[in-house]
Amino acid sequence: MKSNVSRHLIYGLAASVLILAANSITANAATAYKEVAVKDGGMVTGKLTFEGAVPDDAVEKILITKNPDVCGTGEREIVWIDVKDGALRGAFVFIDKIAEGKPWTEPEGGFLIDQKDCRFRPWAQVIKRGPITIRNSDTGVLHNINTREMIGVEKGRIARRTMFNFGQPDPGDITENLKPRRSPFISINCEAHNFMFGFMLAPKHPYAVVVNEDGTYEIGDLPPGDYVLKAWHPNLGVQKVSITVPSGGTVQSDFAFSK
Repeated sequence: MKSNVSRHLIYGLAASVLILAANSITANAATAYKEVAVKDGGMVTGKLTFEGAVPDDAVEKILITKNPDVCGTGEREIVWIDVKDGALRGAFVFIDKIAEGKPWTEPEGGFLIDQKDCRFRPWAQVIKRGPITIRNSDTGVLHNINTREMIGVEKGRIARRTMFNFGQPDPGDITENLKPRRSPFISINCEAHNFMFGFMLAPKHPYAVVVNEDGTYEIGDLPPGDYVLKAWHPNLGVQKVSITVPSGGTVQSDFAFSK
């Protein structure tokens, strides 16, 4: 009798696991972004600014101790909070959730992280989930890229999950699969050079941009409707606002950060 009960419990648990797995697959399929032709698309534009005095820790200086022939000598300035004439740079703006819309446009050369002159280029970029290229452009320099998903950014309690971490001693390209599980916010650093940093945003859709050098941005070809628009600065957090994008029209939304 006990054997039959145990067997039923095991079968029941196995069935529950299969149901949960099926539900998970269904949910993921339901939330997958669909690329469609956008009719009468609208646009959101705006500017990111910084209010108040720029904090003392906005810039960090780190002594260069490796590969001076390529990395340079002296100290590397890491600009964590980049402000010019009140404009906040090095930040991202994106639509929080959207079911369908315009297709991704692949940049020239594909989705790429380049390690050149002991810097990640670019410092900030929007990148599509899936296969990406990791390039070492520095001859004779060992780089070691550590790419980490930043979980809990919007709650102010960040935990970092490593997605891939490997050494790249030779110039050339390596292909990796970028697969965030819970968060689109990503940090990168070089484990071989403690002055190399960068950030990426990997949303499920292409409605995301890095702000321009003057802090302005625009996101176009948006299906008309109501959205939550978010701005993320890696050191200042996330702000959000509700917007309504008119058919064929433009809505403006500015963000002001401070510390």
